Amino acid sequence: MKSTAVRRATVSIAMAAALTGVAACSGSDSDGGSGGSSGGSSGGGDKAAGKAKTQANPIAALRSVEKSTDKADSAKVESTTTMGTIMAMEADGALGWSDGLTGTLTITYTGGTMADQMRQLGTTSMEARYLPDAYYAKMGDKFAEQSGGKHWIKYAYDDLADLAGGSGAYMKDQMQNTTPNQSVKLLLASGDVKKVGAEKVRGENTTHYSGTVDVADLAGESSNLTADQLADMKRQLEQAGVTTETIDIWVNDEDLLVKKVEKGELATGSMSSTAFYSDYGVKISTEEPPAGDTADFKDLMQTQPAA
Repeated sequence: MKSTAVRRATVSIAMAAALTGVAACSGSDSDGGSGGSSGGSSGGGDKAAGKAKTQANPIAALRSVEKSTDKADSAKVESTTTMGTIMAMEADGALGWSDGLTGTLTITYTGGTMADQMRQLGTTSMEARYLPDAYYAKMGDKFAEQSGGKHWIKYAYDDLADLAGGSGAYMKDQMQNTTPNQSVKLLLASGDVKKVGAEKVRGENTTHYSGTVDVADLAGESSNLTADQLADMKRQLEQAGVTTETIDIWVNDEDLLVKKVEKGELATGSMSSTAFYSDYGVKISTEEPPAGDTADFKDLMQTQPAA
């Protein structure tokens, strides 16, 4: 019983950690004033003209930010997330999104009931590797003792989609489609965006935008999202239990995110997330863990359906 309980808790926590780490970063922002310049801007004269044109129009400005950040392909990530008494966590690493989600994050629980559960498993930190078709969570030695010496759990996205209810489809969507401009898309969809003003973020000049998202009343007329994109976004938010969110983003002179703060109400309580991005365009090199050191989530679920 003890062995089964340890494995079941580990499988569930690893899934939640890796998903939350990505979700927290999905509107993320850039660390450090090292600024990363990369892939979103071109010619100085054209850019200056574009800035002058969109400066007075937050929607037009955010459309430019959404495109520039999407084209940047990769960035270093640093984030903190709190969900009521359930958890407080930190994530640090680098992610790419040019061809599905790839990259590596170190995820550490710093508080809440999940941190307590992780301590019982012998660690409060895990490594998450994201590849286009699956992600991998590296757990502690206690898990290895209960799983034939294997330290990693593999979660194939197609297997996640087969989970009961909508949660599996939501997790698959998040894992495969997360990019750092999701917060921008949310602001565009909300129809409630305002330019707060110029501010410094870790020494870098930025423009601060803010808005509130009401999931029950997402607007389409002010955004650049198609009806299908808007419906999909609303579905994902509802599946995640989100009802309302306030979103603040800070954008640098390259039209790239450098900071994001989200605060919201979930079905399970309050949530807050702060994220930073740096070094846009950083090279991402993520390898699949050794097969001999990896347990498959699907196989574990067959022996532990309650997980």
